Amino acid sequence: MRTALFLLLLLAIAAVPGSLFPQRSSDPNGVSLYFTNNKGLAPILDKLQLFDVYSSAWFSAIYLLLFVSLIGCVIPRTTFHLKALRSKPPRTPARLDRLAAFNAFEVAPGQMDAASAAITAASAVEAGRVILRKSGYRVKLFDGRGPGGPELSVSAERGYLRETGNLVFHTALIGILLAVGIGGGFGYTGQKVLVAGQAFANVRISFDSFNPGRFFSDNALQPYRLVLDSFSAKYETQNANAYGQPIDYTAKVTTYEGSGRATKQTIKVNSPLEIGGNQVYLLGNGYAPKITVRDPGGKVVFSESVPFLPQDANLTSLGIVKIADGLTSQIGMRGFFYPTAVPLGTGALASSNPDLLNPELSLFVYKGDLGIDKGVPTSVYSLNTDTMTEIAGRDTKAGAIQLKPGQTVKLPENLGSITFDNAAPANDPKSLGKSVPRFASLDVHRDPTQGWVLFFAICVLAGLLTSLFIPRRRVWVKVIEAADGGLRLEYAGLARGEDPGLESAVADIAARHSQQLGLRLTP
Repeated sequence: MRTALFLLLLLAIAAVPGSLFPQRSSDPNGVSLYFTNNKGLAPILDKLQLFDVYSSAWFSAIYLLLFVSLIGCVIPRTTFHLKALRSKPPRTPARLDRLAAFNAFEVAPGQMDAASAAITAASAVEAGRVILRKSGYRVKLFDGRGPGGPELSVSAERGYLRETGNLVFHTALIGILLAVGIGGGFGYTGQKVLVAGQAFANVRISFDSFNPGRFFSDNALQPYRLVLDSFSAKYETQNANAYGQPIDYTAKVTTYEGSGRATKQTIKVNSPLEIGGNQVYLLGNGYAPKITVRDPGGKVVFSESVPFLPQDANLTSLGIVKIADGLTSQIGMRGFFYPTAVPLGTGALASSNPDLLNPELSLFVYKGDLGIDKGVPTSVYSLNTDTMTEIAGRDTKAGAIQLKPGQTVKLPENLGSITFDNAAPANDPKSLGKSVPRFASLDVHRDPTQGWVLFFAICVLAGLLTSLFIPRRRVWVKVIEAADGGLRLEYAGLARGEDPGLESAVADIAARHSQQLGLRLTP
C-alpha cells in the first residue's frame, strides 16, 4: 500500500509538466509556436518528451507500476476479507471492564416487578441478541462460567462494509487506469482550425493534426460533416476593472450526418458538440484576416483568410503567409494583427482590447527561397528567413506594411500588391466588429471507454465515502447470574480504528436492552 501511495504521488508530480508545456495531443499550434520562440530549448525538451507527457516512456512506466502495485495490494486484501466475512464473531472477553467503552448494571431480585419476574439469564441474552441483530450486527451466543458465577453472552460485530468500500475504492482505481489505457489505445484526438464559412469532414486527411491511439483503425471515423457558420465573442464593457475580458464564446455550426439532413448546433467552451461518437470542443479562437495578393498585372495569386495565433489577452496575433508561385520571386510574410491598434512610445503598435475597435495589420515581407521545393514538410505557423531577404520591415527603407480593412498597398520591388480585404461593407461604422473573419480551433476527441471511466469514478467516490463513514466495531452483552438470583448486565464495545461514536453506541444498546426487559437500571 505504501508503494501504491508513493507511485500515485509520483504520477501526480509527473503530470505537472503536461500543464506547464503545450502538448501535441491537445495544442499542436502551441508546440509549433514554442519551437519558434525557443529554438534552443525546445529540441531539448522534445527529447525529454515534455511535449508528449502523457504518452512518454517515463509517464507510462509510472502508470504501469502503479497498476501492478494496486493489483498486488488488492488481491491479498480481498482474499483476507472474504475469509473474515465467513468467520464468526470472536468469543466474549473475560474482563469486559478493560475495554474502552463499558457499562455494567446490577439487577437485584427485588428490582424485578411482576411483569419482569420471569426474566432469566437466557432470556436477557436472547433479548440482547435480537437488539443487536436488528442493529445490523452479526451475532453469536456463548455460555460459560466466570469468577462471579455462570454467565451467558452475545458477541456481535459489524462494519465489514468499511473494508468492502476500501476494496471497491482500490479496485475502481484499477478500473479507471485500465479504462483510460484501453480508451487511449482505441481512441483518437484531432485538431482543426476553421475560419467562419469553412467546412470540416470527419476523415483523417481533413485534420490539421491527428493523434491516433495504438490500436486505432480508420473504420472508427464515423462519417459526418460540419460547417462553421459564425463565431462570436462577448467582452466585458461595463466593469472598468475587467474591461475587455472575455465573457462568452459561441460557435454556430451546421452538421450533416448519415441522412444528409442539416442540423443547426452551438458549441461553447464548456458545452461540446456530440456527433458521430465524438466530442467536439471549442479549444481556442482568434482572427483570420483575409489577405489578397496580386501580381503586377492585377492577377490574383493568393486570396485566403489566414489564421493569426493570439499572443496575449488582447489578441495581438501572429500569422505567416507563404506565396510560392505566381510572382517573380517566392515571398514570405510575417504579420501582426491588432484588433484595437494603439501606438506605443517607441513607434510600435499594440492592441488595447481583444474586440475589433481599430483593426490594423502589420506585415514584414521577405523575398527568397521558402524551402518548400525540397519536399520537406514545414509548419504553416513558422517562417525560416535564413535564406531570404527582408524587403519590407523595421530594418528596411520601405518600413513595415500597415493595412486597415479594405486598404491596398503595393509590394516593394514591383512584385505586385497586397489587400487587407474587408469582410463587411466598407465605410459602415456599425459593421466594424465584423470586418475581419474569426476562426475557431476545434478539438475532436473520441474515447470509447469514457462511460466506464465515469462508472469507476462513481465507484471510487462511493467506496471512499463508505470506508470513511462506516465504523468497524465489536460489541458484547454479558449476563452473569449471582448466587442470590440477581443478574449483572455488562455491555462493552471495541473499535477497529477511529470510532468517536463507540461509547454512545454502547450506552444506546444498554438503554434499549433495559427497556426491552422492562427494567429500571442504575449503574
